[in-house]
Amino acid sequence: MDDKIRKLLEAMPAKNASDLHISAESQLHYRINNDLVKIGEEITSPEESKRMAYSLMSEDQIRKFEEHKEMDFAFFIKNVSRFRANVFLQRGHVGCAIRMIPIKIRSISECGLPESVLKDFCRFPKGLVLVTGATGSGKSTTLAAMVNEINKTRKCHIVTVEDPIEYVHHNISAVIDQREVGFDTLSFNNSLRHVLRQDPDVILIGELRDYESIQSALVIADTGHLVLGTLHTSDSIQTINRIVDVFPAHQQKQIRTQLSFVLLGIVSQQLITNKTMTDRVLAAEILVVTPPIRNMIRDERVHHIYSTIQTSQRLGMKTMNQSLLELYKKDIISYDDALSRSQDVEELMKLIG
Repeated sequence: MDDKIRKLLEAMPAKNASDLHISAESQLHYRINNDLVKIGEEITSPEESKRMAYSLMSEDQIRKFEEHKEMDFAFFIKNVSRFRANVFLQRGHVGCAIRMIPIKIRSISECGLPESVLKDFCRFPKGLVLVTGATGSGKSTTLAAMVNEINKTRKCHIVTVEDPIEYVHHNISAVIDQREVGFDTLSFNNSLRHVLRQDPDVILIGELRDYESIQSALVIADTGHLVLGTLHTSDSIQTINRIVDVFPAHQQKQIRTQLSFVLLGIVSQQLITNKTMTDRVLAAEILVVTPPIRNMIRDERVHHIYSTIQTSQRLGMKTMNQSLLELYKKDIISYDDALSRSQDVEELMKLIG
Protein backbone atom coordinates (compact mmCIF):
# COMPACT_ATOMS: atom_id res chain seq x y z
CA MET A 1 0.00 0.00 0.00
CA ASP A 2 1.25 3.49 -0.89
CA ASP A 3 2.60 5.31 2.22
CA LYS A 4 0.61 8.48 1.49
CA ILE A 5 -2.75 6.73 1.23
CA ARG A 6 -1.99 4.60 4.30
CA LYS A 7 -1.41 7.76 6.39
CA LEU A 8 -4.63 9.32 5.05
CA LEU A 9 -6.62 6.20 5.93
CA GLU A 10 -5.04 5.84 9.37
CA ALA A 11 -6.01 9.44 10.18
CA MET A 12 -9.72 8.94 9.38
CA PRO A 13 -10.97 7.67 12.78
CA ALA A 14 -9.48 10.63 14.68
CA LYS A 15 -10.95 13.08 12.18
CA ASN A 16 -14.38 11.40 12.30
CA ALA A 17 -14.17 11.00 8.51
CA SER A 18 -16.44 8.44 6.85
CA ASP A 19 -14.94 8.59 3.33
CA LEU A 20 -11.78 9.50 1.44
CA HIS A 21 -12.04 10.81 -2.14
CA ILE A 22 -9.10 10.64 -4.54
CA SER A 23 -9.62 12.46 -7.82
CA ALA A 24 -7.03 13.40 -10.45
CA GLU A 25 -6.40 17.13 -10.95
CA SER A 26 -8.17 17.95 -7.68
CA GLN A 27 -7.39 18.14 -3.98
CA LEU A 28 -7.91 15.09 -1.79
CA HIS A 29 -11.10 15.23 0.30
CA TYR A 30 -12.52 13.62 3.44
CA ARG A 31 -16.25 13.37 4.03
CA ILE A 32 -16.89 14.54 7.60
CA ASN A 33 -20.47 14.70 8.92
CA ASN A 34 -21.81 14.59 5.36
CA ASP A 35 -19.66 17.49 4.05
CA LEU A 36 -16.62 17.14 1.79
CA VAL A 37 -13.58 18.77 3.40
CA LYS A 38 -10.36 19.49 1.48
CA ILE A 39 -7.16 17.88 2.74
CA GLY A 40 -4.75 20.73 2.04
CA GLU A 41 -4.41 22.61 -1.24
CA GLU A 42 -2.10 20.25 -3.14
CA ILE A 43 -3.51 19.08 -6.48
CA THR A 44 -3.34 15.32 -7.06
CA SER A 45 -1.78 14.47 -10.43
CA PRO A 46 -3.27 11.72 -12.64
CA GLU A 47 -0.13 9.64 -12.06
CA GLU A 48 -0.41 9.99 -8.28
CA SER A 49 -4.14 9.17 -8.14
CA LYS A 50 -3.50 6.05 -10.24
CA ARG A 51 -0.53 5.00 -8.08
CA MET A 52 -2.52 5.37 -4.84
CA ALA A 53 -5.55 3.48 -6.15
CA TYR A 54 -3.50 0.70 -7.73
CA SER A 55 -1.53 0.24 -4.49
CA LEU A 56 -4.77 -0.93 -2.81
CA MET A 57 -5.49 -3.65 -5.38
CA SER A 58 -4.04 -7.08 -6.11
CA GLU A 59 -2.76 -7.92 -9.59
CA ASP A 60 -6.00 -9.80 -10.30
CA GLN A 61 -8.11 -6.83 -9.18
CA ILE A 62 -6.04 -4.47 -11.36
CA ARG A 63 -6.58 -6.76 -14.34
CA LYS A 64 -10.34 -6.86 -13.73
CA PHE A 65 -10.44 -3.07 -13.25
CA GLU A 66 -8.61 -2.46 -16.54
CA GLU A 67 -11.02 -4.83 -18.28
CA HIS A 68 -14.29 -3.53 -16.77
CA LYS A 69 -13.23 0.05 -15.79
CA GLU A 70 -14.94 -0.41 -12.39
CA MET A 71 -13.77 -2.25 -9.27
CA ASP A 72 -15.42 -2.77 -5.87
CA PHE A 73 -13.44 -4.38 -3.07
CA ALA A 74 -12.76 -4.25 0.67
CA PHE A 75 -9.52 -4.31 2.66
CA PHE A 76 -8.34 -4.12 6.26
CA ILE A 77 -5.67 -2.08 8.05
CA LYS A 78 -4.71 -3.67 11.36
CA ASN A 79 -5.60 -1.58 14.45
CA VAL A 80 -7.37 0.99 12.24
CA SER A 81 -10.49 -0.23 10.44
CA ARG A 82 -11.94 -2.13 7.52
CA PHE A 83 -12.51 -0.15 4.32
CA ARG A 84 -14.72 -0.47 1.23
CA ALA A 85 -13.32 0.98 -1.99
CA ASN A 86 -14.58 1.73 -5.47
CA VAL A 87 -12.00 2.49 -8.18
CA PHE A 88 -13.29 4.12 -11.36
CA LEU A 89 -12.29 6.20 -14.38
CA GLN A 90 -13.25 9.86 -14.81
CA ARG A 91 -12.14 11.83 -17.86
CA GLY A 92 -9.75 8.99 -18.57
CA HIS A 93 -8.03 9.22 -15.18
CA VAL A 94 -8.20 6.80 -12.24
CA GLY A 95 -10.29 7.94 -9.26
CA CYS A 96 -11.15 6.24 -5.99
CA ALA A 97 -13.76 6.54 -3.23
CA ILE A 98 -12.99 4.75 0.04
CA ARG A 99 -15.45 4.29 2.91
CA MET A 100 -14.37 3.42 6.44
CA ILE A 101 -16.27 0.53 8.01
CA PRO A 102 -15.90 0.42 11.80
CA ILE A 103 -14.50 -2.84 13.18
CA LYS A 104 -17.02 -2.80 16.03
CA ILE A 105 -20.54 -3.76 14.99
CA ARG A 106 -23.10 -1.45 16.57
CA SER A 107 -26.09 -2.84 18.43
CA ILE A 108 -29.60 -2.06 17.24
CA SER A 109 -30.06 0.59 19.94
CA GLU A 110 -26.65 2.14 19.18
CA CYS A 111 -27.81 2.59 15.58
CA GLY A 112 -30.71 4.73 16.89
CA LEU A 113 -33.36 2.20 15.89
CA PRO A 114 -36.35 0.99 17.97
CA GLU A 115 -34.93 -2.05 19.73
CA SER A 116 -38.18 -3.95 20.34
CA VAL A 117 -39.33 -3.78 16.70
CA LEU A 118 -36.00 -4.73 15.12
CA LYS A 119 -35.43 -7.56 17.61
CA ASP A 120 -38.90 -8.88 16.75
CA PHE A 121 -37.90 -8.92 13.06
CA CYS A 122 -34.78 -10.92 14.01
CA ARG A 123 -36.84 -13.55 15.84
CA PHE A 124 -39.04 -14.48 12.86
CA PRO A 125 -38.20 -17.90 11.40
CA LYS A 126 -39.22 -16.79 7.88
CA GLY A 127 -40.18 -13.72 5.91
CA LEU A 128 -38.63 -10.66 4.28
CA VAL A 129 -37.23 -7.58 6.05
CA LEU A 130 -36.01 -4.68 3.90
CA VAL A 131 -33.73 -1.79 4.86
CA THR A 132 -33.93 1.05 2.35
CA GLY A 133 -32.44 4.46 1.73
CA ALA A 134 -29.94 6.35 -0.38
CA THR A 135 -26.25 5.47 -0.57
CA GLY A 136 -24.61 6.46 2.71
CA SER A 137 -27.79 6.25 4.78
CA GLY A 138 -26.47 3.49 7.06
CA LYS A 139 -28.21 0.48 5.51
CA SER A 140 -25.16 -1.79 5.89
CA THR A 141 -24.75 -0.77 9.54
CA THR A 142 -28.40 -1.61 10.28
CA LEU A 143 -28.16 -5.00 8.57
CA ALA A 144 -24.93 -5.77 10.44
CA ALA A 145 -26.67 -4.94 13.74
CA MET A 146 -29.53 -7.29 12.86
CA VAL A 147 -27.20 -10.12 11.83
CA ASN A 148 -25.26 -9.60 15.07
CA GLU A 149 -28.50 -9.81 17.07
CA ILE A 150 -29.43 -13.07 15.36
CA ASN A 151 -25.89 -14.35 15.85
CA LYS A 152 -26.14 -13.74 19.62
CA THR A 153 -29.64 -15.15 20.12
CA ARG A 154 -30.29 -17.97 17.63
CA LYS A 155 -28.58 -21.31 16.90
CA CYS A 156 -28.90 -21.08 13.15
CA HIS A 157 -27.00 -20.87 9.85
CA ILE A 158 -26.65 -17.37 8.34
CA VAL A 159 -25.44 -16.92 4.76
CA THR A 160 -24.64 -13.42 3.50
CA VAL A 161 -24.09 -12.41 -0.14
CA GLU A 162 -22.33 -9.04 -0.32
CA ASP A 163 -20.52 -6.85 -2.85
CA PRO A 164 -18.06 -6.45 -1.18
CA ILE A 165 -18.11 -7.89 2.36
CA GLU A 166 -18.21 -4.92 4.72
CA TYR A 167 -18.69 -5.90 8.38
CA VAL A 168 -16.95 -9.15 9.31
CA HIS A 169 -18.96 -11.40 11.66
CA HIS A 170 -17.60 -14.10 13.96
CA ASN A 171 -19.66 -17.10 15.08
CA ILE A 172 -21.34 -16.74 18.48
CA SER A 173 -24.51 -18.86 18.68
CA ALA A 174 -24.94 -19.00 14.90
CA VAL A 175 -22.71 -20.24 12.08
CA ILE A 176 -22.11 -17.40 9.59
CA ASP A 177 -20.81 -17.86 6.05
CA GLN A 178 -20.08 -14.57 4.24
CA ARG A 179 -19.78 -14.71 0.45
CA GLU A 180 -18.30 -11.88 -1.60
CA VAL A 181 -19.48 -11.30 -5.17
CA GLY A 182 -16.56 -11.63 -7.58
CA PHE A 183 -14.43 -13.51 -5.06
CA ASP A 184 -16.57 -16.29 -3.53
CA THR A 185 -19.34 -16.27 -6.16
CA LEU A 186 -19.71 -14.94 -9.69
CA SER A 187 -22.81 -12.82 -9.01
CA PHE A 188 -25.72 -12.19 -6.63
CA ASN A 189 -28.03 -14.16 -8.91
CA ASN A 190 -25.63 -17.08 -9.24
CA SER A 191 -25.22 -17.37 -5.46
CA LEU A 192 -28.96 -17.09 -4.81
CA ARG A 193 -29.70 -19.90 -7.25
CA HIS A 194 -27.62 -22.24 -5.07
CA VAL A 195 -28.09 -20.83 -1.56
CA LEU A 196 -30.93 -23.16 -0.52
CA ARG A 197 -28.59 -26.14 -0.94
CA GLN A 198 -26.36 -24.66 1.77
CA ASP A 199 -28.94 -25.36 4.51
CA PRO A 200 -29.45 -21.68 5.52
CA ASP A 201 -31.90 -20.34 8.09
CA VAL A 202 -31.18 -16.65 7.44
CA ILE A 203 -29.98 -15.12 4.16
CA LEU A 204 -28.68 -11.57 3.87
CA ILE A 205 -28.72 -10.16 0.33
CA GLY A 206 -26.51 -7.07 0.20
CA GLU A 207 -28.57 -5.44 -2.52
CA LEU A 208 -31.77 -6.36 -4.39
CA ARG A 209 -30.60 -5.02 -7.75
CA ASP A 210 -32.92 -6.43 -10.40
CA TYR A 211 -35.77 -8.73 -11.36
CA GLU A 212 -33.78 -11.92 -10.67
CA SER A 213 -32.51 -10.96 -7.21
CA ILE A 214 -35.94 -9.65 -6.11
CA GLN A 215 -37.64 -12.79 -7.40
CA SER A 216 -35.09 -14.96 -5.57
CA ALA A 217 -35.64 -13.04 -2.32
CA LEU A 218 -39.41 -13.57 -2.52
CA VAL A 219 -39.05 -17.29 -3.29
CA ILE A 220 -36.47 -17.88 -0.53
CA ALA A 221 -38.66 -16.04 2.03
CA ASP A 222 -41.69 -18.00 0.83
CA THR A 223 -39.92 -21.34 1.33
CA GLY A 224 -39.40 -20.86 5.06
CA HIS A 225 -36.30 -18.66 5.46
CA LEU A 226 -35.68 -15.24 6.94
CA VAL A 227 -34.34 -12.89 4.25
CA LEU A 228 -32.72 -9.50 4.97
CA GLY A 229 -32.04 -7.16 2.07
CA THR A 230 -31.65 -3.58 0.89
CA LEU A 231 -33.18 -1.37 -1.79
CA HIS A 232 -32.36 2.18 -2.87
CA THR A 233 -35.85 3.52 -2.13
CA SER A 234 -36.89 6.32 0.20
CA ASP A 235 -40.04 4.99 1.91
CA SER A 236 -42.28 1.95 2.34
CA ILE A 237 -44.76 2.80 -0.40
CA GLN A 238 -42.01 3.40 -2.97
CA THR A 239 -40.32 0.15 -1.88
CA ILE A 240 -43.45 -1.97 -2.36
CA ASN A 241 -44.20 -0.33 -5.72
CA ARG A 242 -40.58 -0.82 -6.88
CA ILE A 243 -40.73 -4.55 -6.11
CA VAL A 244 -44.04 -5.02 -7.92
CA ASP A 245 -43.07 -2.85 -10.92
CA VAL A 246 -39.91 -4.91 -11.59
CA PHE A 247 -42.16 -7.75 -12.78
CA PRO A 248 -44.09 -7.95 -16.09
CA ALA A 249 -47.70 -6.71 -15.93
CA HIS A 250 -49.18 -10.22 -16.16
CA GLN A 251 -47.23 -11.32 -13.04
CA GLN A 252 -47.89 -8.31 -10.83
CA LYS A 253 -51.11 -9.54 -9.23
CA GLN A 254 -49.40 -12.78 -8.21
CA ILE A 255 -46.35 -10.86 -6.89
CA ARG A 256 -48.55 -8.55 -4.78
CA THR A 257 -50.12 -11.62 -3.20
CA GLN A 258 -46.73 -13.27 -2.59
CA LEU A 259 -45.23 -10.06 -1.19
CA SER A 260 -48.22 -9.56 1.13
CA PHE A 261 -47.54 -13.00 2.67
CA VAL A 262 -43.75 -12.79 3.09
CA LEU A 263 -43.06 -9.13 3.93
CA LEU A 264 -42.45 -8.57 7.66
CA GLY A 265 -41.29 -4.95 7.73
CA ILE A 266 -39.47 -2.09 6.03
CA VAL A 267 -37.00 0.31 7.63
CA SER A 268 -36.43 3.40 5.43
CA GLN A 269 -33.64 5.56 6.77
CA GLN A 270 -31.45 8.62 6.31
CA LEU A 271 -28.49 10.02 8.26
CA ILE A 272 -28.57 13.68 9.33
CA THR A 273 -25.79 15.80 10.81
CA ASN A 274 -26.68 16.68 14.40
CA LYS A 275 -27.10 20.22 15.68
CA THR A 276 -23.60 20.40 17.16
CA MET A 277 -22.03 19.24 13.84
CA THR A 278 -20.14 16.47 15.68
CA ASP A 279 -21.91 13.35 14.42
CA ARG A 280 -24.75 12.02 12.29
CA VAL A 281 -28.02 10.64 13.65
CA LEU A 282 -30.56 8.28 12.15
CA ALA A 283 -34.08 9.22 11.11
CA ALA A 284 -36.20 6.26 10.02
CA GLU A 285 -39.66 5.35 8.81
CA ILE A 286 -40.67 2.00 10.33
CA LEU A 287 -43.33 -0.21 8.74
CA VAL A 288 -44.47 -3.32 10.61
CA VAL A 289 -46.59 -5.47 8.33
CA THR A 290 -49.93 -6.26 10.01
CA PRO A 291 -52.98 -8.08 8.57
CA PRO A 292 -54.60 -4.80 7.39
CA ILE A 293 -51.35 -3.81 5.61
CA ARG A 294 -51.14 -7.27 3.98
CA ASN A 295 -54.63 -6.65 2.59
CA MET A 296 -53.60 -3.22 1.29
CA ILE A 297 -50.61 -4.71 -0.55
CA ARG A 298 -52.67 -7.54 -2.03
CA ASP A 299 -55.63 -5.31 -3.03
CA GLU A 300 -53.52 -2.53 -4.66
CA ARG A 301 -54.31 -0.04 -1.89
CA VAL A 302 -50.67 0.71 -1.07
CA HIS A 303 -51.42 4.45 -0.97
CA HIS A 304 -53.39 3.86 2.28
CA ILE A 305 -50.32 2.48 4.09
CA TYR A 306 -48.94 5.91 5.05
CA SER A 307 -52.00 6.86 7.11
CA THR A 308 -51.85 3.45 8.83
CA ILE A 309 -48.21 4.04 9.83
CA GLN A 310 -49.21 7.51 11.17
CA THR A 311 -51.77 6.01 13.53
CA SER A 312 -49.90 2.83 14.58
CA GLN A 313 -47.12 4.12 16.82
CA ARG A 314 -48.27 1.74 19.57
CA LEU A 315 -47.16 -1.11 17.26
CA GLY A 316 -43.71 0.43 16.80
CA MET A 317 -44.44 2.12 13.48
CA LYS A 318 -43.50 5.69 12.63
CA THR A 319 -43.41 7.90 9.57
CA MET A 320 -40.26 9.74 8.53
CA ASN A 321 -41.92 13.00 9.60
CA GLN A 322 -42.65 11.56 13.07
CA SER A 323 -39.01 10.49 13.34
CA LEU A 324 -37.79 13.96 12.24
CA LEU A 325 -40.18 15.60 14.72
CA GLU A 326 -38.82 13.43 17.54
CA LEU A 327 -35.21 14.38 16.72
CA TYR A 328 -36.12 18.08 16.46
CA LYS A 329 -38.04 18.10 19.77
CA LYS A 330 -35.07 16.47 21.50
CA ASP A 331 -32.92 19.32 20.12
CA ILE A 332 -30.73 16.83 18.22
CA ILE A 333 -31.27 18.28 14.72
CA SER A 334 -32.08 21.82 13.62
CA TYR A 335 -35.42 23.06 12.31
CA ASP A 336 -33.95 23.66 8.84
CA ASP A 337 -32.41 20.19 8.67
CA ALA A 338 -35.69 18.60 9.72
CA LEU A 339 -37.59 20.40 6.95
CA SER A 340 -34.93 19.75 4.31
CA ARG A 341 -35.11 15.96 4.94
CA SER A 342 -38.91 15.77 4.87
CA GLN A 343 -40.86 14.53 1.85
CA ASP A 344 -43.96 16.36 3.11
CA VAL A 345 -42.75 19.68 4.50
CA GLU A 346 -46.25 21.05 5.04
CA GLU A 347 -47.23 18.08 7.22
CA LEU A 348 -44.03 18.36 9.26
CA MET A 349 -44.54 22.07 9.86
CA LYS A 350 -48.02 21.32 11.19
CA LEU A 351 -46.60 18.62 13.48
CA ILE A 352 -43.98 21.03 14.80
CA GLY A 353 -46.69 23.63 15.24
